[in-house]
Amino acid sequence: MTMEFGRRFRVGIFGTSHGPEVGVTVEGIPPGTPVDLATIQADLDRRRPVGRRLATRRQEEDRLVVDRGVVDGRTDGSMFRAHVANTDVKREPYDRLRDTPRPGHADYPARVRYGEDADLSGGGIFSGRMTVGLVIAGALARALLDPKGIAVVAYTRSVGPVEAPADEAMPLADLARRAASNEVGSVDPDAAERMANAIGEARRAGDSLGGVVEVRAAGVPVGLGEPFFDSVESMLAHAYFSVPAVKGVEFGAGFAAARMRGSEHNDPFVLEAGQIRTATNHAGGLLGGLATGMPIVARVAVKPASSIAVRQRTVNLRTRQAEEIVVTGRHDPCIVPRAVVVLEAVTRSVLVDLALQGGYLR
Repeated sequence: MTMEFGRRFRVGIFGTSHGPEVGVTVEGIPPGTPVDLATIQADLDRRRPVGRRLATRRQEEDRLVVDRGVVDGRTDGSMFRAHVANTDVKREPYDRLRDTPRPGHADYPARVRYGEDADLSGGGIFSGRMTVGLVIAGALARALLDPKGIAVVAYTRSVGPVEAPADEAMPLADLARRAASNEVGSVDPDAAERMANAIGEARRAGDSLGGVVEVRAAGVPVGLGEPFFDSVESMLAHAYFSVPAVKGVEFGAGFAAARMRGSEHNDPFVLEAGQIRTATNHAGGLLGGLATGMPIVARVAVKPASSIAVRQRTVNLRTRQAEEIVVTGRHDPCIVPRAVVVLEAVTRSVLVDLALQGGYLR
């Protein structure tokens, strides 16, 4: 079982949803990197459900504990390790479903792969709870990107049928400010209200909604990345698909490119204020796996939360008989808003890893 990604900036996650803790190890952080615990905690607070009307009722404080790798506020060059405790754990709803895999969850293939002793309470190692470690790693990566002028911001582009794409020219600082002004992470206040209403309706029906998160990265140096297997797209897509519930990724024009001609999709090169840029950004800031200097734009499709209170069909693994189940417990009716900070975090980790590989960071 591998729970790590990255080459030079190597991130590993550990724990389980209902075990004692969840956390992260990070190798490859240059010694002397400043570690702002308040900044890391702020990102963890963005991910946690406490205070969100539309999220799970699980009340985890997610207080950051740094176990090693930091001395006097700076990394010491060794492996960094940090965790948060799982304090609000309720196993009973999952124990009742031990032999009846929940549709949409990893219960069945995990049971086949790891046997009856696998701890799948709350989803176990497959739970979105595991993204706590990814958020911590991303906050560390920010300390390396900020001095280089590289910024990453994500926002909720859609929830269910409600769409609210941000203007392509919107500065990332404005995008971040607007997305932070409401619970769903939308840049449009009116759309945010419609998204919240749609999530509320799904919750009242015992159901759930999915959506799309858009991630933008600006200030990425031209040439960052590697051809083919370590291309920026390959590395980002790998990281995005490692986040539970992600089912699709596209860059720039994405799937719309399949309906365009080359004369429409190609981005003409222009000179602006002495800098070479492109007049459009259908490529999403990436050509041949390398950054072009234009903003990197990715859109990530997040499926509806799988734990719903609607009656569903399944099979009892012991009796081999058909059954119907209703999933009880505390669950998000829509995980898109909480995924925003997670997708920002993994984007930062990937960019740092590639920057270390390419010699952009020392």
